[in-house]
Amino acid sequence: MARETNKYFKFDWITIVLFMMLVGFGWMNILSASHIGDTIDYFDFSQPYGKQLIFIILTFFLIVLILSIEAKFYERFSSVIYLISMLSLIGLFLFGKKVNGAISWYGIGGMTIQPSEFAKAATALAVAKYVSDLNTDIKTFKDQIRLCIIIALPAILVLMQNDAGSTLVYTSFFFVLYREGLPKIYLSIVLVLAFISIAALKFGIVITIIASAVLIFAFHFLRKRRPSVLQPLAMLIAAAIISFSINFFYTNILQAHQKDRISLWLRLEKDPVKIQEMQRDILYNLYESEKAISSGGWKGKGYLEGTRTTGKFVPEQHTDYIFSTVGEEWGFAGTTFVVLVFVLLLLRILHLAELQKSQFSRVYGYSVASIIFFHFMINIGMVMGLIPTIGIPLPFFSYGGSGLWGFTILLFIFIKLDSNRINEW
Repeated sequence: MARETNKYFKFDWITIVLFMMLVGFGWMNILSASHIGDTIDYFDFSQPYGKQLIFIILTFFLIVLILSIEAKFYERFSSVIYLISMLSLIGLFLFGKKVNGAISWYGIGGMTIQPSEFAKAATALAVAKYVSDLNTDIKTFKDQIRLCIIIALPAILVLMQNDAGSTLVYTSFFFVLYREGLPKIYLSIVLVLAFISIAALKFGIVITIIASAVLIFAFHFLRKRRPSVLQPLAMLIAAAIISFSINFFYTNILQAHQKDRISLWLRLEKDPVKIQEMQRDILYNLYESEKAISSGGWKGKGYLEGTRTTGKFVPEQHTDYIFSTVGEEWGFAGTTFVVLVFVLLLLRILHLAELQKSQFSRVYGYSVASIIFFHFMINIGMVMGLIPTIGIPLPFFSYGGSGLWGFTILLFIFIKLDSNRINEW
C-alpha cells in the first residue's frame, strides 16, 4: 500500500532541496545583515533574523498543508482563490496600513501581511484555469482580452497602492501566454511600445513622432506588397497617442521618487545640482551595495566578517539588497553559487512543466518559473546597478514573512500538481 501511495504521490525532491538551500542560505545572510554587536542571540525575535526564523518554521507547516490538499482542488477552486485574493487587495484601501508610502499591508497584532505577495499565485492559478478551459482559444482576440483583464486587475490594484515594483511582476505572464500560442505580433507590439515610450521621454514627443513617421513610411514603401496607405497613417496616429500618453503618465501620475529614478536612468535631468541631489537621495543604496559587492573579491571577507554589512552602510540590507551581503562576505564564489541555484531551480520547474499531461499544470508551472525569474533578474540587476532601482525582493532569500509564504505557496502548489502527474489523463 505504501509503495502504491509513493507511486502516485511522488514529490520532486530536487526542487524541494533547491528551495531549502535558498531559504537556509538566505536566513544566514539575513542574520549577517541584521545582527547587532559581537554576540548573537539566535532566538532574539525582536531582530529581523529572529522573526525570519519564525517565518521559516511556519513555512514548513504551510508546506505540509499545501501538499496534503488534493491536487485537483487547486484547479477546481482557482476562480474562488483568485476572487478572494482580489477582495483582499481591494480591502487594503479601507483597512490597509501605510508603510514607506505604500498601502500594501494589513496590520494584524504585531505583524503585517502583504496580500500582493499571495496575489501572484492566485493570478497564476486563474490564468492556468482560463487558458486550459476547453472553450478558450488563446489565438482569438476575445480570449486575449479576457486574459488581459485577469492579469491587469491585480496589477492595477497593486499600482494604486503605490507599489510599482510588484506591478511590473505581472508582465512576466506574457512569457507564459507566448509559450501557449499567443501570436508573435504581440512581441513586436511590446518592443515598439518600449521604444516609443523611452524615445518620448528621452527626446521629446515631436522628435519621436517624426522618427516614427520616417520608420513607418519607409517600411511601408519598401514592402513588396503594399497595403492601403491608411495602415501607416493609423500606425502613426497610434505612435502619437502613445507618446502623449507616456508623457502625461510620467508628468502627472508617477510619484516624485519614481520620476527621479527614471530621470536618472535615462539621464533626462540637465541641471548638475539637481542631478547631485537625486543621486544622493536615490542612488545612495545602490552605491553602497556596489561597494559592498566589489569589496568581497573572489572569496569574500568571510561569514559575519563583512565590514560594510556589519557597519550598516547599506540601509535595509536584509530586504531588497540582501544580495550585496552575499557579495561582500562570500565573494564571487558565493554570488555564483546563489545564481546557479536559482538557475537550476528555474530549469527544473520548466522541465517539470513540460512533462505535465494537463495544460492547467503546464501553464501554472510556466507561471511559477516566469514570476520567480522576473524577481530574480530584477533584484540582482538592481543590486548590481544594471537596471533602475525597483523595490522587489529576492525569492526565498529576502527578509519578510509575506514574501516567503507567497513564493512558497506559488512553488509548492506546482510541486503538488506535479506529484499528481501520473494520475492525469
